Formats: sequence, C-alpha cells, structure tokens
Amino acid sequence: MLYMNQQAIEQNVSMKEMIDAVEEAYQIYAVNDYQMPTRMQVQQGKNTLLLMPCMTTDAIATKYLTSFPENKDRPVIQGLVILNDSETGEVLAIMDGNYITGFRTGAIGGAAVRRLAKPDAKRLAVIGAGVQGFYQTLAACAEQDFEAIYFANRTFEKIEPMIDRLRPHMPEGTTLHACESTEEAVAQADIIITATSSSDPVLPDDSELFKGKLVIGVGSFQPSMREFPEALYSRFDYFFVDSSDAIKESGDVIQAVERNWMTEQDVHQFSDLFVTHAFDAEKFWKNHPEGSVVFKSTGMGLFDVLAARLIYEKVSEQQGGIRLE
Repeated sequence: MLYMNQQAIEQNVSMKEMIDAVEEAYQIYAVNDYQMPTRMQVQQGKNTLLLMPCMTTDAIATKYLTSFPENKDRPVIQGLVILNDSETGEVLAIMDGNYITGFRTGAIGGAAVRRLAKPDAKRLAVIGAGVQGFYQTLAACAEQDFEAIYFANRTFEKIEPMIDRLRPHMPEGTTLHACESTEEAVAQADIIITATSSSDPVLPDDSELFKGKLVIGVGSFQPSMREFPEALYSRFDYFFVDSSDAIKESGDVIQAVERNWMTEQDVHQFSDLFVTHAFDAEKFWKNHPEGSVVFKSTGMGLFDVLAARLIYEKVSEQQGGIRLE
C-alpha cells in the first residue's frame, strides 16, 4: 500500500491530465457505468463531515472529508482518499484528500472553461482567495491564455498572498490584480469563477455585468449556501450542473427553483455534452456575443475515483510515494 502526499502528486500529475480525468468521469457518468450513493453529510453547526464512496469497472475509491469553514490557522477542508483494487478489494493507496479535493475541483472548473468558454476569452475574475481560488485559477490558465486575472475576496488582505503564490505558475505577460470589490473584478472579466462557502451571493446583483460571460460556481455545496445573485438567473442562456446531486444539494439551484427564478427543466447535465454534443461553444458565442452561460458544481465521488486512479498510475510509474507495510 502506498501513501501519496501532495509533493508526490504534484511531481507526477499535471493539471491538464487531471482535467482529462474529470472529462473521463463525465463520460462514465453519462452512460451510468458506476455505483455512487448520494454522499453522506453529517453536520454540527457550520461544520460538516462528508463520506463519498464510488465504484467503477476499473477502480474503487472513498473520500473522507471534513469542512470547518471557520478554521483560521489550518485548512478548511481536510481528509483522505482511499483507493482499492477493483478485482481484489485490496487497498492500493492512501492519498492526501486535501490536495486531491483542491486539485480535482480545480480541474472541474477547468473542464467547464475547456467546453463552455469563449474561444477568445482573455480576462478572468476569481472570487475567493482560499484553496479553491488558487486551484481554479491554475486550471483556467491550463485551458485558456489570459491577459489579465482579477481577484476579489471578502477579506482583501488575503488576496496578495494568493497572488504571490500564483505568480510562479503564471504565463509570462499575464497580469494579476487585487480588486477592492467583486463589481470591479466582474466588470472586466470574460470568465467569472466563484470559489467561496458563502451563504449569501458574492456576485453583484446586476444582470448587465453578466452579458457575454461564462460564470462558474464551485463553492456552495449545501442548501444554505449560495454564491449567485438573483440577477444572474434572469440573464443566462444555459445553466449546467456537474451532476444531478447539484440540483438537490446546492442553494444556487434549490433556492432559485423555490423562488421561481428558474425551473429544474432549465438545468442541463454537463455530462450530456459528451454524448449529444448539444452545446458548441464557438458557435454559441459567435451567434450570442452578449449571452451568458452558467456552470454549477458540487462535486461527486466519481471524480475522486478517476483522480485517484490517475494519480496512482502516474506516481507508481515513477516509483514515487511512500510504501506502507
């Protein structure tokens, strides 16, 4: 059995490869070739314990996570991913769940950029300066060449440290800006990513600001959480979710349906893009330059299975990781 920490994963797996693994997960999801119960959530106040098991033909993985949103001196998300052999049940690897969650969730946003963004999108806005803000930025940059990236966060002082951490990973010529408000960041962007655990909308309630833009929400994963404002629902042409669980779990969908801002029939499965090819980004944006597209993710265990399998294969090839007897 191998233990794979962040360093082993970073050294052997690229963001592009992780985005490819996420897209493979969507293909499996589309044909229902997996077993995945609705993830178990146990809450105590604002704190949550999550258990996410999933089986495919080729792999079995379980993710165990805690989310403590008020943590100040340690990560909000902490946990492990356990990978089992699909033929024998043997535990193959234990992996850093904190890092995998950030990495693969970033890749989910990256897949949305790959499939839904304007081909000529040059400016990115990221709302949230936590772990997800970091990985969403890396993933978006793996799929698109940006001239400028604008960051906003509830606590302004947290933006510069994240920018400093991002700079070594950014292409030459990409400028990074700390914004005093979300309005400032959003107004200048072609793609907007929200990566917060907020219970209240973090984007401006102004539909004009969403013209011609892709909005990606990855933060809210409970009915009480919501990142999107009412104005966004009056503007969008397409609203995609990463799984049917997002319809049941995220306040960005639940509250909007309850308040008649949209219906469940307005929601499209992102995985359908890999079966019907019903959405062509280049064609859509050419014909609807002032349109709006929304993607909402709450994650699912299937992503972790494909991420864990990819990591195990790549790290094992290089004889990495720590052998546990």
